[in-house]
Parts: sequence; C-alpha cells; structure tokens
Amino acid sequence: MKTRRTRCFAAIIAFACAGLAAPAFAQDKTIKIGVLNDMSSLYADIGGPNSVLAVKMAVEDSGLTKKGWKVDVLSGDHQNKADIGTNMARQWIDVDKVDAVVDTPNSGVALAVSNLMKEKNAILINSGGASADLTGKACTPNTVSVTYDTYMLAHGTGKALTKAGGDSWFFLTSDYAFGHALERDTAAVVTATGGKTLGGVKHPLNTSDFSSFLLQAQASKAKVIGLANAGGDTTNAIKQASEFGIVAGGQKLAALLLFINDVHSLGLKTAQGLSFTESFYWDMNDQTRAWSKKLAAQSKTGSMPSMTVAGLYSGVLHYLKTLEAMGGNPHDGAKVVAKMKELPTDDILFGKGTIRADGRKMLPAYLFEVKKPEESKYPWDYYKLVATISPEEAARPLSESECPLVKK
Repeated sequence: MKTRRTRCFAAIIAFACAGLAAPAFAQDKTIKIGVLNDMSSLYADIGGPNSVLAVKMAVEDSGLTKKGWKVDVLSGDHQNKADIGTNMARQWIDVDKVDAVVDTPNSGVALAVSNLMKEKNAILINSGGASADLTGKACTPNTVSVTYDTYMLAHGTGKALTKAGGDSWFFLTSDYAFGHALERDTAAVVTATGGKTLGGVKHPLNTSDFSSFLLQAQASKAKVIGLANAGGDTTNAIKQASEFGIVAGGQKLAALLLFINDVHSLGLKTAQGLSFTESFYWDMNDQTRAWSKKLAAQSKTGSMPSMTVAGLYSGVLHYLKTLEAMGGNPHDGAKVVAKMKELPTDDILFGKGTIRADGRKMLPAYLFEVKKPEESKYPWDYYKLVATISPEEAARPLSESECPLVKK
C-alpha cells in the first residue's frame, strides 16, 4: 500500500513539474549564433568580417532585442579546413551553447559541419557552401541552404554559354568538394544542352601559379574554359589567362562562380565581358542599394556585400522571425528548421520565398555580364543583367532529388 502511495505521489510531482516547466521552456528567449567562415584567406573578401556585420544587422532588424530577447553572435575562422571548422563548431555547441552555425563558405567544411549539426541537433544556415549535395544526397533535417548552389550556377552560366555557341568545354577545377560538384553539375548541363567536355585539370586550393593549368586549357582548343573555383583562385586564374592572351586568342572564360568582390579586385578592364550567375546584386533596386550602402559604411574595407553576405542576412533574419513565431527558443535544431520550412520567407533583399523539404531556399537567379569600363557610371557599378532565371529553373527539381527528406 505504501509503495503504491509513493508511486502515485511521485507521478503527481512529475506531472506538476512538467506543467511548470513547459511555459518556462517555451519562453526561453536566448539565442547564440556562430558565424563560421574564412576570415584570413582566399574567401575572406567574399564573407569574412562582412558576414558578421550582416548577421548583426539581421539581429538588429529583427527587433528581438528590443522585445527582451538576448542574442549573442560569435565568429571564427575555419581556415578552409574541415577538421578545424568542425572542431570549432563542436566547441561552440558543447561549451558555448551555440544554437546555429551560419555561413560556412567552403563546401568541404559545410558538409562536415552539416553532419555535426545533425548529430548535435543544432542548426546550419548555409550561405557560403555551394555544393548542391547539401540539399541532395547529404541533406539533413538540421541544414538549410539559403543563397545558391552548384546546380544554380551550372544551369545559369553553363546553359547560357553553351546555347550561345560555346559547345566545347575544358575545366579548371579547385580540387575539393565544391570544385568537383561545380564541374560535375556544369558538365551535365553542357552535355544536355548539346555541347561536349574536352577534359579538365584540377588545381590545389589557394593556387598562386596557374600557368601549367592554363596551358593545358589553351591546348585543348575548347571554346569555353570553365573556372570551377572561387575567390582568390578565380581572380588569379583570370589575371593570368589575360597575360597568356587566352581570350584574345578566341577562347572564352566562364567564371562559374564570381562575386562582386572578385570583379572589384580584378578591375573592369580585366573582368569586362565575363558572364556569371548570382542570386543577388547590391544595385538591383532601392532597397538593396540602401541596405548594401549601410553595410559598406560599417565595413572596414568599405566593400559592397557579396551574394553570400546578403543571403546570410536573409537566412538569419528568417531564423529569428521563426523563433519569435514559436514564442521562444526550444533549442531543438530539427524542430526549428521544420518551422522555418513551414513559414514563408520575406525580406527586403530577396522578397518573398519558401524553403523546400530538402532545405533549399527557393529564389530567382540572374545571369550577369561585367560592364566595360566606359559603361560604369559610379563606384561598384559593375554588372548588367542579361537574363532572369526563375526559382524553379534555378533549383534542382524535387523529382530528381537524392535527399532522403523528400517524399516522392
């Protein structure tokens, strides 16, 4: 009898405690965000400190701190090494109690961190990592990709140049996950559009001397030399290709991933005529201009935001809006990401959109061409719009998805 009474009393206490804990749990209004990117090497200009600025602007524009929320932003340099990035993210989660890791340029780092987020039930808001595998065969319930991917780049630049007569390609590819995915996706588009691939060569990350690789590309006689790399590797390859007279000799360079910061570094004289695909340009409209100028005014370099910086602002703002809609932070990554997919996205940079079951944010892409020096009217006036690509065309169809989260 006594044992039965003890059990009943314990059950009542447990039920009462659960009832008391639920509101407190729902009202937890603390958030920690870790900005993980390249702060010192070839991708630092693309994101780096500007990404941290964008996240802080998202926090401010969300209005949460004025409503009593506490939002902390940490930052770290992954040095383009998956082990360093993963260990840093692990410490953030285990020791600093970080809820979301964001940015992650370098697909190798992004893929490794994505797996860790699933293991720890935290969140990855990926803006910098381009591999389409992040929303494909490597997708998880804890990761969203909010800006672009290799599928988008391939179906923008690759398809357009092949249709325009560039029906033979040779690739200069950065030898890690991002480069491999970008070459794979672009080669598939070239072939599907009626072109052919004549070969390719892989180069180490952060290469300073492209001479041997460019000579192979030149010797291939391919109409298009596809640069499946990014950041400093892309700008170095373009500068050295100019010195070799490759474009003057009749071959066309395809910068499969080019950022506004790359064009600024190259200068219009060298970059003019390059075709490429992006999902954001600072000079698109009054809202993008105002926001970009605000960020540039706070930036130590005074630079306009890349598309990954803009995408990061958009992704983090949606994350914060989602937590507000949930009434508090449950510190449950999969639960929050599911809610992020349920709620429509809407911000001043990208407008309205959605996040699919595979974690891919649906947004349009744009095929741009770099202006000639005489066409530029003011600082950072570098792009002219060639074509707009619908969200449905820019993203891999769900019917072709390898993501296990997608029901077919």
